[in-house]
Amino acid sequence: MVGLCQDDMQVCALTRHVRDVTVRTYLVLHHDNPNADSFRMSRSSRIGMPLNMDGGYGSTAVGSGMSGSLGGSETVPLLITDPEPETPKWQPMSKEQLELEAGGPGWRKIRSRLMVFFWLGWLALLGASIAIIVQSPRPVAPTLLWWQSALFYRIQPILLMDAQNEVPGGIDVACEQLPYLKSLGVKALILEGLFHQDASPLDLRKIDERVGTVPQIQQLLMESHNAGIKVVFDFCDLDLFGPKDSVGNDSAVPSDLTGSIQYALRFWLEQGVAGFGICDTDAAYSEKTLTEWRDLVKEFSTSDDERIVVVKQTGESLPALNTSSTSVNSSLVELVMMSLLPHEHHLLSGQEVAIAVERHLSTSHGELWPSWTVGGEASPMLHRILLVLMMTLPGSPVVKYGEEIVNSPNVSADMSWEREADKTNGLNDSVGEQRKLKRSALALFSSLSGSRLREESLLYGSFTFLPFNTTSLPPYSSNSTLAPPSAPVLAFLRSWGCVHFLVLLNLGPEAQALDPAWAPSLPTAGVFVTSTGMNRLGGTSLETLRLQPEEAIVIKLFESGSYAS
Repeated sequence: MVGLCQDDMQVCALTRHVRDVTVRTYLVLHHDNPNADSFRMSRSSRIGMPLNMDGGYGSTAVGSGMSGSLGGSETVPLLITDPEPETPKWQPMSKEQLELEAGGPGWRKIRSRLMVFFWLGWLALLGASIAIIVQSPRPVAPTLLWWQSALFYRIQPILLMDAQNEVPGGIDVACEQLPYLKSLGVKALILEGLFHQDASPLDLRKIDERVGTVPQIQQLLMESHNAGIKVVFDFCDLDLFGPKDSVGNDSAVPSDLTGSIQYALRFWLEQGVAGFGICDTDAAYSEKTLTEWRDLVKEFSTSDDERIVVVKQTGESLPALNTSSTSVNSSLVELVMMSLLPHEHHLLSGQEVAIAVERHLSTSHGELWPSWTVGGEASPMLHRILLVLMMTLPGSPVVKYGEEIVNSPNVSADMSWEREADKTNGLNDSVGEQRKLKRSALALFSSLSGSRLREESLLYGSFTFLPFNTTSLPPYSSNSTLAPPSAPVLAFLRSWGCVHFLVLLNLGPEAQALDPAWAPSLPTAGVFVTSTGMNRLGGTSLETLRLQPEEAIVIKLFESGSYAS
């Protein structure tokens, strides 16, 4: 019996060993391949295995000799599984839980204070930005009077008449030209040659019969007013008071003659004339006469319709009046008309034009408001350059009739030729070429007048004359050893705010390239505004710019983030 019991005990131990090996094998295989169905066990087989299996190999009954606590059978668990986790259900957090997660009740106060600090900082930055903008040195646009921003146009009505037409009609033709002048940007019309020059003393209420009549003048004044164009009468070279003595003293002028002149001026001011012009060589150019005229025009002046007195300067400088101070000129005269070129009897060369222009650019005119006209005669190409110069200088430009199309000095002959050319209907090649040049000249003039009206830099911007350095390029001719020296290139800058207009004038017969070291403080990039050849478009760089012979260029430069002083 003892030997049998020992044998049963060995069988039980062997059975437990086989069970353990089976469980380890299952766990290993299940870890490598959890989806292996061949090694999965049912829930009942994994929970327990009876030791007293009936009729099976290795089953045994545990008697009282073994352990009474086991009873008649013993079940040994093969594998105890973890309980399946319960799926959490979402529930909103309570107020206490939120405060606990947010760090406690004091966190609300911290957030409120941080929000207050944020908005206070934002308002402080906004106020500082506004203060910087308000206190920054921005240029303030001055208020210009009409004669300071206007483009003046000189015209002689007698030149508008047909040579074969004996009926007075120069004034009527001038009326017909008003829409054309308005399209060019003309704001003031200076009528010349309205009165007889051989009459002494002169009656300013009578018009030259060859030009028109007083009713025609009144019609012109009414139509020009409707077109927004002022009209100024020119009394230059007229013998208003008789001969003038050597010192310009007109104190001996009879009072009745002075009264007659005053009456005539008052008559035309009542008709709507915007002002009167004289020359600095006339007898009317004196302190006494200018003071009387100034008081008279002020009587008819209003805030938006000021009447003016214009003086045409015939020499290099304006003669001083018979006063202790020469500054009285600016208080008696609104506009001083200056000539860019001296009055010579021959066409001026490029070198002569450059010398005359450079003298004007380097001269200060004090408190006087300048007004520029071409004056002398030059070639058509140089005339175009002078037109660009005149329209970009500080002051009011004065254009003579026909200069916008750059014809020859004899305007009357040119107009009769043009009317004859219109009859050919473009069959003549020269007529077509002339019309092409005229269209190009009109495009240049319109571009300049339009830019001057809308650009603050050209209206009242500062003026800076620039000393220019160029690199002369080889001339077009092969034999250039004995060629005359080329005229210099003139340049100046018109600035307002952060916008600059650079004007370059090449008055010589040779092409010029800009020196890379020239004006290093200027922006190198810009855009073409206009040129005398009307063939410059788009952007450009000063480093690669090349000026053609007898060419003028206007370039608009931009400087971001700063304002010119």
